[in-house]
Amino acid sequence: MDEVKVYTNRKNIVLLATLCCFLWGSAYPAIKVGYSLFNISDIGSKLIFAGYRFTLAGIFILIFELISKRVIFKFTRKQFGQITLLGLTQTALQYIFFYVGMSYTTGVRGSIINGTGTFVSIILAHFIYKNDRLNLNKIIGCVIGFIGVVIVNLNGESLGGTSVTFKGEGFIMIAAIIFAVSAIYGKKITQTQEPSIVTGFQLFIGGILLTALGFTLGGSLEGFTAKSTSLLIYMALLSSIAFAVWTQLLKYNKVGLISVFNFLIPVFGTLLSASILGENIFDIKILIALILVCYGIFLVYRVKKEN
Repeated sequence: MDEVKVYTNRKNIVLLATLCCFLWGSAYPAIKVGYSLFNISDIGSKLIFAGYRFTLAGIFILIFELISKRVIFKFTRKQFGQITLLGLTQTALQYIFFYVGMSYTTGVRGSIINGTGTFVSIILAHFIYKNDRLNLNKIIGCVIGFIGVVIVNLNGESLGGTSVTFKGEGFIMIAAIIFAVSAIYGKKITQTQEPSIVTGFQLFIGGILLTALGFTLGGSLEGFTAKSTSLLIYMALLSSIAFAVWTQLLKYNKVGLISVFNFLIPVFGTLLSASILGENIFDIKILIALILVCYGIFLVYRVKKEN
C-alpha cells in the first residue's frame, strides 16, 4: 500500500481528518463519565487519569507496530531526544496547562480560547513553509470556522463573569500554542522517522510524565471496575488511532489544510455529549455551528485544489 497516495488523496484526507476529530470529540463525554466512575475531582487525579490514557495509547500503537513486524527501537540518540521533547510538549505540558487553566475559568471561555490553537498552527505554517502561505480564502475560512466554535460553546452561558486571569485564560492560551507548535515540530521529525512509532513513543513518554506529576500532586485513581476499565481502554484506543492517523496526515500534507479540521472537535463533542450524557443541547445553534465549521473547512480546503 502506497502511504503517500492514501494520506494525500482528497477524499481520504476529509474522511480520515473527520474521523480523528470525531474520536477526539467523543473524548469530551468520555472524560466526564470517567471522572464520575473514578470519583475524580482534583487536578492531580485528573492528570493521572490522562496519564494512564496516553501511556496505554502509546503501548497500543507500539504493540500494533510490533505485530506489523516493524522495528520500533531503530533510532539514534538525537531522534529519541526529539521524540521525548515531543512527548513532553504535545502530551504532557499541553495537558498540564489545559487542566490547570480550566480550573480557573469557565468552560465556555476555555473551549473558545483552546480553539485558537488552529489559528496559531496556520499562522506558524505561513512563516515556516513556503507552500503553506496565508491567503484570503484561508483567513476567511478560519474566521468562519472559529465563529462556529464560539456559537457551539455559547450554551446558555456568556463570556462575561469573572475577570481574565493568567492562571486561567492565560494557561489555556499557552496550552493551545504548545499544541500548535508541537504539531509542526512533529511534522518535522516524522520526515525522517516512522510517524506511528514516533506517535507511540511520544504518547507513552508524555503519559508517564503526566502520571508521575499527578501522583506528586497527591492525586490517585481508584474505582477500577469492568465498566471504568473498559472506558479507560476505549479512551486509550481513540487516542492511539486519532493521534497516529493525524500524525500521518500532517506528514504528507500542509499544516493549514489539516489543522482547520480541528474546528470540528467541539462540534462533535457537543453532539456526542448530548447523545451519551443526555444533555439538552439540541437546538438550531448546533446546526448553524456545524454549517459554519464545514463551510470554513471547505474554503481552506479549496485552496489546495486551486494550487
